[in-house]
Amino acid sequence: MSIISTDITRAKAILEQNDLVAIPTETVYGLAGNIYSEKAIKAIFETKKRPFFNPLIVHIPHINYLENVASYVPEKARQLAEAFWPGSLTLVLPKKANIPDLITAGKDTVAVRIPNHPLTLKLLESLDFPLAAPSANPFGSISPTTAKHVETYFKNDIQMVLDGGPCQHGIESTIVGFEGENPVVYRLGSIALEDLEAVVGSILVKNKKEQAPDAPGMLERHYAPKTQTILVDSVIEEIKKHPGEKIGVLAFKTPVQDSTVAYHIILSENGNLNEAAARLYDALHDMDKQDLDVIIAERLPDYGLGRSINDRLERATVST
Repeated sequence: MSIISTDITRAKAILEQNDLVAIPTETVYGLAGNIYSEKAIKAIFETKKRPFFNPLIVHIPHINYLENVASYVPEKARQLAEAFWPGSLTLVLPKKANIPDLITAGKDTVAVRIPNHPLTLKLLESLDFPLAAPSANPFGSISPTTAKHVETYFKNDIQMVLDGGPCQHGIESTIVGFEGENPVVYRLGSIALEDLEAVVGSILVKNKKEQAPDAPGMLERHYAPKTQTILVDSVIEEIKKHPGEKIGVLAFKTPVQDSTVAYHIILSENGNLNEAAARLYDALHDMDKQDLDVIIAERLPDYGLGRSINDRLERATVST
């Protein structure tokens, strides 16, 4: 029996019992639970097999709710929130004392965002508590962008996936923290760095930290298929290194003309970075089902969302 449903009333009831529901957002599906329930939050970490040192993002229904979770909001944080919420921006801010340490990995800051998905906004409005909702996948695996991806991962572990259709943006939110009053990007994501800088000026990027990460998505190995994956500038040159192997190619916009390629996906024939981002994880899920020996991924142009996509591919292809 499928756990996929569009019943918001049922999702609300499950969450109020401090159990978990996978929810849609415009970025990826999240594994959601009541932030004030120790049972629910521990279940998120245990279900995902996520280390407790990796903080969670708190999802709130509207901008006025921010004062319930953050003790201080820098001026540039307000400017970014007004420009991009609801949307794919997560802000890391000094937390209110009532935010559990389990959510923040013991840090005095909390990551918070307003997702831009009508179903989840309606759900959040109906609840008396915010939701913690990291991506609904086992830790380190490819993030889910459809309800079916989540069901494949967790059909025996959770009661329900709230089906909101395919995720519009397809990679995680951009995470911005602050050093004093100055914004710092902790995770590249669905909002391009250039778009953030158009609002608040130059922003430093500090998006890798293995020990006690300041935000989700900073670990070196993440978002990874089970199939060996290699990120390259020249797909043709890399193909030559794998004679006799069953090769999959993940290309940006130009098909690779090589008869030895067993499976081939183009992220955007028009070279549209937004489309490429939206299709990235679904393409990796597809590739991972093809019984390939290796996936060769083409590096995208390193600007705009291309930079965010390259970040995900780099973390998916780091040698362990």
